[in-house]
Amino acid sequence: MRILVSGATGFAGSLLLPLLREEGHELRLYVRNPAKLANLGGEEVFVGELLTGRNLREALEGVEVAYYLVHSMERPREGAPLASRPFGERERVAAARFAEAAAASGVRRIVYLGGLLPQAQPSRHLASRYAVERKLLAAVPDSVALRSSIVIGERSRSFRLLVRLIERLPLLPLPSWRTHRTQPIDQRDVAAIMAKAKEPSVPGGRAYELGGPEPVSYERLLQLIREAMVVNRPAIHLQLNANQLVGRLAAAIADEDPELVVPLMEGLSFDLLPADPPAEIERTFAVRLHSLPAAIEHALRRWEEREPLAAR
Repeated sequence: MRILVSGATGFAGSLLLPLLREEGHELRLYVRNPAKLANLGGEEVFVGELLTGRNLREALEGVEVAYYLVHSMERPREGAPLASRPFGERERVAAARFAEAAAASGVRRIVYLGGLLPQAQPSRHLASRYAVERKLLAAVPDSVALRSSIVIGERSRSFRLLVRLIERLPLLPLPSWRTHRTQPIDQRDVAAIMAKAKEPSVPGGRAYELGGPEPVSYERLLQLIREAMVVNRPAIHLQLNANQLVGRLAAAIADEDPELVVPLMEGLSFDLLPADPPAEIERTFAVRLHSLPAAIEHALRRWEEREPLAAR
């Protein structure tokens, strides 16, 4: 199968590529910065920019399945297209260009990885991801959208933020969103589901909501990470949300871009639980979901293979 992966240098792309290589597909990579590519396995590389559509039609020519694994939340580089526009607008423009080019090229299916939607008003980040999903599915009707909760992995920005806060703060201030629940999922499971999503046996034209076997509160999630890191970090309960303030403080402590962290923090204001039961996801995608403690331990072990964790 000829497959295009956009966002191949990112977290999700790095999880997916090894599995597609093992299956022996003819792979193409659409990237903005080829210098970030490591361990190429003979893939054809197209250098382009989704916001302008450069080389996109050429990359999609003859492709059966195209993976859309990009986002525009991070601060754009100086001189980049639409650099002065909000991330939501940049995401919509990029998705519209990709969707139009994929439809024109006869792509059978787009596979997209986005985020879960709360029952209440979604955050700017999640609303933007949903807008991207709608554009892609409207253009190529057999497409599959995967909505994921927090992914537990050593390169996951959400997981890294939590680990850095635990590592660097002697006390953990927990705003009122600590009681809200989510359903984190192991990066190994996300990779397996993404790889399976391209197959005709997986019904298209819909979204699948992914989560691990058990829901947890954000406070419980932090506790499990603390236990795996073998550190004692007492928690202080705050009776406020203050997402802007907390997000900027968290970004400074974790050495992250506040333009990325603040929108992520806004998504903590509600429960984020998948509508699809884990057992149904296991049947549909032929995957056995890892437990949350196993996911955390695996991610921390992989992290330590790359860089030291002072708290471990």
